[in-house]
Amino acid sequence: MSEDSSRHTRTALVTGATRGIGFELAALLARDRYDLVLVGRNREQLSQNARQLESQHGIRVRVLAKDLSASNAADGIVDALRADMVGIDVLVNNAGFGWNGRFVESDLAEQLSMIQVNVTALMHLTRLLLPAMVARRSGRILNVASTAAFYPGPMMATYYASKAFVLSFSEALAEELRGTGVTVTALCPGPTRTGFQARAGMGNSRRVKSLFVMDAATVAAAGYRALHNGKRVCVPGVLNRLMTMFARILPKAAVLQILRNLHKR
Repeated sequence: MSEDSSRHTRTALVTGATRGIGFELAALLARDRYDLVLVGRNREQLSQNARQLESQHGIRVRVLAKDLSASNAADGIVDALRADMVGIDVLVNNAGFGWNGRFVESDLAEQLSMIQVNVTALMHLTRLLLPAMVARRSGRILNVASTAAFYPGPMMATYYASKAFVLSFSEALAEELRGTGVTVTALCPGPTRTGFQARAGMGNSRRVKSLFVMDAATVAAAGYRALHNGKRVCVPGVLNRLMTMFARILPKAAVLQILRNLHKR
């Protein structure tokens, strides 16, 4: 790719790297000879992924088992990087989860944890790692949002709102960083075959049963191209792009009703 590999060994940090889009992005980075820092809660799965990627691509992979729902998780990640004198060239903020159901019936701790992982940890980690990128005048950030970022989502109110933050934050930051050598890309996938649906309690929703669900590898490939092209927003899939356009055209009441019906269990 266009990064200067002669400067030093390039390193990418990927959160939510145990499976799905996060792992697929890590595999693409490994293919292009980035050393990796894999972050997630499941140390055993992360270690298995690390061994696989090291064996296949001859790179070095560090594993950081961190729960991003903890308020000090980002600080802990950066402290570990500093201790090992590891600089980050590419930051992939992929970790996130959702919950399907009526907000009034939700567990408050679960909703607050979702905000911590989807919003606060993403912003916190970006703020801690960004200054070094700007100082080097080189760096790339990929924030995984969702097509959910483009409209409100009844039955998944907090999740949709959190992804709206990710998209807005990413686009604003990309503009702030114009001319610095650092780019920010928001990846906005639609329904994707990952562990997300099970975690969110969406196993029986109409959205999950859609014939237009994409696979994680295809989504990751689109996001990876956008990342290295410096594209600010990437919505993989023609249907997903059409849906985001319809959200702007259709009456808000109709959009809300459609989404509520999609998320019925």
